[in-house]
This record gives sequence, C-alpha cells and structure tokens, in this order.
Amino acid sequence: MATATATARLQSPSELSRAVHKSMEVAVGGFGVRVQAVAALGGSRLKCGSLAYRSRSLKIPVLKNSSHRKESLVLAMSRSEPTVTNVQDSPASTGLSLETAKKDVLGALSQIIDPDFGTDIVTCGFVKELTVDESTGEVSFQLELTTPACPVKDMFEQQAKEKVSAIPWVKGVNVKMTAQPAKPLIADDVPAGLKKVSNIVAVSSCKGGVGKSTVAVNLAYSLAQMGARVGIFDADIYGPSLPTMVSPEVKVLQMNPETRAIIPTEYLGVKLVSFGYAGQGSAIMRGPMVSGVINQFLTTTDWGELDYLVIDMPPGTGDIQLTLCQVVPLTAAVIVTTPQKLAFIDVAKGVRMFSKLKVPCIAVVENMCFFEGDDKRYYPFGKGSGSKVVEQFGIPHLFELPIRPELSAAGDTGNPEVVVDPQGQVANIFSDVGVCVVQQCAKLRQAVSTAVMYDKAINAIRVKVPGTTEEFLLHPATVRRNDRSAKSIDEWSGEQKLRYTDVAEDLAPESIRPMGNYAAAINWPDGFSQIAPYDQLATMERLVDIPEPVPVPENTAATQSTNEKPVKDAGAAAILNHARRLQT
Repeated sequence: MATATATARLQSPSELSRAVHKSMEVAVGGFGVRVQAVAALGGSRLKCGSLAYRSRSLKIPVLKNSSHRKESLVLAMSRSEPTVTNVQDSPASTGLSLETAKKDVLGALSQIIDPDFGTDIVTCGFVKELTVDESTGEVSFQLELTTPACPVKDMFEQQAKEKVSAIPWVKGVNVKMTAQPAKPLIADDVPAGLKKVSNIVAVSSCKGGVGKSTVAVNLAYSLAQMGARVGIFDADIYGPSLPTMVSPEVKVLQMNPETRAIIPTEYLGVKLVSFGYAGQGSAIMRGPMVSGVINQFLTTTDWGELDYLVIDMPPGTGDIQLTLCQVVPLTAAVIVTTPQKLAFIDVAKGVRMFSKLKVPCIAVVENMCFFEGDDKRYYPFGKGSGSKVVEQFGIPHLFELPIRPELSAAGDTGNPEVVVDPQGQVANIFSDVGVCVVQQCAKLRQAVSTAVMYDKAINAIRVKVPGTTEEFLLHPATVRRNDRSAKSIDEWSGEQKLRYTDVAEDLAPESIRPMGNYAAAINWPDGFSQIAPYDQLATMERLVDIPEPVPVPENTAATQSTNEKPVKDAGAAAILNHARRLQT
C-alpha cells in the first residue's frame, strides 16, 4: 500500500478544499484513495474528518473545531482498495516538542507500580536512556531493575509496552530489560573481593543436622535459574558440606599469582568456595585460627560481580559466627529449622544473635516437615516449630519442605535437586524461597538507602528507621551535638568535649550514607564523619514545628518576557510556544 503525505499551512478553513485538491494531484485517477485530514496546533489534534476520493470525485467536509488562525494540515493518502486507513501522527507532525513527548512516555510508565516498593517505576529510577524519534514516533528506553532475578521483570516489560503504545502518537516501542551493576550498599570498609557483591545472604540454623547446607545450595541454584549471578561460601571449616553436594570439574581452589587472590571454582555458573576445596584435608585447629581462615577465604577471594552471595553458616553462635557478621555486611538471613522442639530452642538463639547484630531475618525454612501418601500429608515429627519462630520473632515468611529421598540423594551425588528436577515439587518450593529473598533484599536495600536523608528545602534530617513506618525530623545541629564518639566525649571521664556553642545553628551535612542495617554515616563541613546509629537517632529531640520549605527557582526560557507568568502545564506551554512561533 502506497501512502502519500502532504502538509499545508492554512490561513483559514476555506483553504482546506484547495489544499486537498492540490495534494490529490499526486494520486493516480481510478484508484481508491482515503484521505485523513487533521489540523494540529501545539499538540492539540483537531480532526477534520475523512475525505473520500474515488475516480476524481471529491467531497470536502466541514473543518471541525477550527479557528481563523494559522494551522497545520496533515493529509495522509493511502492508494489501494477503498478502505479506511488510520495513520497515527508522529510527535513532529502533531507539533509536540521532544520534552513534551518524553513527559508523555514517563507519565504512561508512572502508571506501573513496583509491588515490592509500592512506588511507580519512574520514581524508583528504573527508566533509563529514554529516546524519542520525532519523525517516526519510535520510543526506546531501558528498564534497569535492582536485580536480574527480579520475579516481575516480564510483567514490567509487558506493561511498559502496553502503556506506552497507548499514547496516540507512538508507533513503536523498544524496551530493553537490564539490571543495576552489582555493588554493595556500603562501599566503604568492604574487603576488596566483596566490592562487587550486591547482597550477602546468610543461611543459618545454629544447630547441625537440620538441612541447612541443603537449603543453602538449592537456594543458590534457584537464584541462578532466575537469572542472578550467584556464589556460595561454605563457612563450616570443621565439616564442609559443599564438596559433597556440588561436584565441579575443578575441585581445587586456585590462586592468582599476581594479586594473591583466591579464584573460586564453578559449577553450572555458580561460584563456589569451601575449605573442602582447599586440599588441606581435615581442619584440626582452635577457634581463633578458624576465624582467621574464614576471614581469609571470604575477604581475599575474587568473587567478581555477584548479585547474591549465599553463606552456609556453621552451627552455633560463637566466634566464627560473630566474625562473619562483623567482617562482611550481611544483607539478610534465612533461618532453617525442623519441626522438633529441640531445633526451635537452638534456632531461637541464632535469631536473637542476628537481631543484636542488626541483621534482619527474612524467612524461615522448616525442613523435613511432612511426607505424602494415600493422597494425605503425614507429619511424623509434629508441627509448630517453624510457625513458632515466625510468630515469636515476627519473621514474615515460612516455607515447608517435604521429606523426599530424592532431595537427600541429589545432595550425595553432587547435583542439587533444583538442577536435577527443575519442575518438581522441591524446586517449586525453593523457587518461592528465591523470590522471597529477591523481594526482601530489594526492600531492605531501599529502606536502608533512604533511612536517613537530608532535606535541604526545610534544613532538616529525615529519619525512617528500617522496619518501622514512622518518619520524623531532626535538626542537623541536634544530631551533631549528640555525637558520642571520642572526638565529642572523653572516653575516660565521660566529660563532654563538644560544647553546645561549637555547633552552628545553620549547620548542614555534606553527605549521608548508610552503614549497614544499623547506622548512618554523616559527613560534616569540618571534615568530621559521624556514625549515627538508628537507635540513637530515635531518642534525639525531634522537630515539632516544621520549617517552611525554601523555594527553589525554576529555570525559565531566555526568551520569556519578565512580566509573563510561567506556564506550569506542559501541554499549555507547548501550545503557547507553538502559537508564538507561528506569529513570527
């Protein structure tokens, strides 16, 4: 089908007939032609109606919604059978500016809400590299998600195409799905090998024999199947399980001769580090030595870019566990238990340890819960241990694993169950656990990154402690005066060294960044970096009378007259600018 387009500048509606007749000269008589006439002024499309032309017979309808000012007429003529062809206008033909077109796209995308953050994807900052081809109406952009394992990425892509395609002038939509580069939430004081690891998830039970290693390995491979870059660190020096459960081709860890960094071995794309791969045999050493070995393995390994590093924690709550929690910034913990009461007692100790170390526990996996037979579920060890942990400690998610011989056999043969049977019942449960880990880690990172922020407009520090819904305001000078470091208070006598008058009332922080899940680091103009724990911020004197926001002047066009009021509505501004151009 051939299409001819003509554009005419009209002085009055009466010129429509002459313009159409003139444009018809490009058509060959005897063929069916359908003409769609549209008058455009600053993005407001004034439809003129359909002009039917057959065998040089032309009927001119009355121009609707017209005025006696200059208007642009766009004629689209399709040369083929006498059928109606609707041709959408590009931004250029409708008079839309590039800025207005991009606002249309962002407005459409802002209708898509992230179910985890409860905020639209534009506010979340997911939309990147937005481009609009004014001549063709093609729209291209990236959706940069927090993780490649995002469980709703396909839904986002589909909704983005639907919402943007619904814009009248859009003719095509190109969406590229990407993920943010792997990086820790806290870049400072992180070992070099972990600087490109986004989330570190501990799998813990504080009791041996409950299936903790089974959960850690299958969780890691479930995350990998979701598209994430994953590593596993087996932190049990005395009884490493990873070499039995996963059998890579290279079973011995290598070392980079130049950087002296440990190179992880790999199996099916998941990076693996364990003392069992070190070729040192049995570990017969005292506790402090074990802590040093764990520190060396974890911090000197070149993990590369990882979205999730799963740590298989050893049993107990001693030096080794404390070393792990203090050396690396754990994002979250997954608790593994069994239905017995004895397991609950030890698990409760581990949950309390993570609570004191400000590591949130996001899920409970109750292993060996039931088996199925005769279309019934049987619970040989009773019920209630997992649900008791959830109820007593407020952990939001509980997952029950069945007693399956295949699950145990897969661990003994070096092939995880989720790899052997990716569509099976166990794989589906671990997939749900993986989705939970992805969602909760994203929420935690978002909450921590926005927990303490400086609002320049009102000269106040906004605080919203992760895990709470309350937001309160603190005066920057109050925060600075409440510093409890050695620079402000004498460590021996407890005497206050920082005087009240030493801090100016108009003091403002230069930057604020999170320090794990427990504090924020605030940099002040005098070069001092203050560590402000969330618990301490919650006890400070709060602002009651909210100061008036300081107005931020908006940049206006250089050609705008000083006695004209700025037009805030984007559509009205575009129409006004178009009218001005026509007058010149």
